[in-house]
Amino acid sequence: MELLQGVRVIECAMLPTGDQTSRLLGDLGADVIKVERPGYGDYLRELGDRITPQNSVFHLLCNRNKRSVTIDLRQDEGRDLFFSLLKTADVFVDGFAGDACEALGIGYEAQRAAKPDIVYCQASGFGARGAYSQIPVHGYMMGAVAGQEQYKLDERGVVHQVLNPEGLYFSGSIDGPLSTALYAALTTIAALRRRDQTGEGAHIDAAGADAVLANQALDAVMAWNSTRITDRRNPPPPVGMDPHKRPKYTWYATKDDRIVLLAAIEHKFWDNFCRAVGREDLLDIKNTSFAVDFADGGKADLLDELVPVFKERTLAEWMDIARAHDIPLCPANSKQDTLDDPHLRAREIVHETTHPVAGPYTGTGWPAPVSGQPFDVARHAPALGEQTDEVLAELGLTAERIARLRERRVV
Repeated sequence: MELLQGVRVIECAMLPTGDQTSRLLGDLGADVIKVERPGYGDYLRELGDRITPQNSVFHLLCNRNKRSVTIDLRQDEGRDLFFSLLKTADVFVDGFAGDACEALGIGYEAQRAAKPDIVYCQASGFGARGAYSQIPVHGYMMGAVAGQEQYKLDERGVVHQVLNPEGLYFSGSIDGPLSTALYAALTTIAALRRRDQTGEGAHIDAAGADAVLANQALDAVMAWNSTRITDRRNPPPPVGMDPHKRPKYTWYATKDDRIVLLAAIEHKFWDNFCRAVGREDLLDIKNTSFAVDFADGGKADLLDELVPVFKERTLAEWMDIARAHDIPLCPANSKQDTLDDPHLRAREIVHETTHPVAGPYTGTGWPAPVSGQPFDVARHAPALGEQTDEVLAELGLTAERIARLRERRVV
């Protein structure tokens, strides 16, 4: 993809929050240079399951479309190299907690003095300001501060997560690091546009806890404004509600033992569904009752009426009906199911590639395709320092000088 072609990003980051901020920019075409400490680098390479040594499944995703340069920023020569590189850049991504870059002498004020129009984007768990800003953060911590989880104590006083908490309107765990990266990258691109118009750089302080809360905004505003609500006749069905109380918006098993989600909560879609399956006798069941009153005086539960209806057809047959009759209905996939889902395959969000060391790899593509710019991985996730000589040569350093820097462990 070429949308950010010509934009250079310098990254100092370890772990998914900062890594994915610049990865998103790289996916869009930016030249991303990952500056790492010689001999150490981003330990995401070894975090989690590994396909080959130094190639974890996370590294292959989060550090794709980047070049790796090793520079020791604790040495004066290393910082000099960094600032030479910075002068060629548009964006700096700081993936460290608190003031780590300031401590290294490459924080925002130092960068702005060297390059006034730099767009400096810090992407961390708790942000650069606030009571928790200096605390190192992992993903679940972002959700904990943002109120994502619900908990319960067992009889021994042990705290357990409530895996399907009731009362929320959108289920599932929010990915804190990726949520941070999305907001950070979006704001960075907006800052670049403003820089191009005004010549002014920017300092961006993206925080994971903020991002998780922002991604749960609908749940949050329902909770925060609960005492102000005056009409509760049409609430969305919350997570954990008994399926008998939400039969028009719940899951059903199909003939081939797959699961579909029906979401026919509007009258027109419910009418479409009833007619499509030959159950016109259910048309009059609107908002107020989920009981079926038959002409002979009998009664039945709506969910119990629908369960055998869904068991009459396979998943493929139900999807044909949904398309033909304008019904909100879809497969409820497992992660493995998504690999074979024809819709997702057509969207190319499941992306197959081959890493030169790790071999075949299945990752995600780009979720917002651009006409004429099919997504592909331009650069595979790099080995530590793989492009050091290449990038330093671009700055005009000779092979002899690079060799001397390596002898002194500056690079």
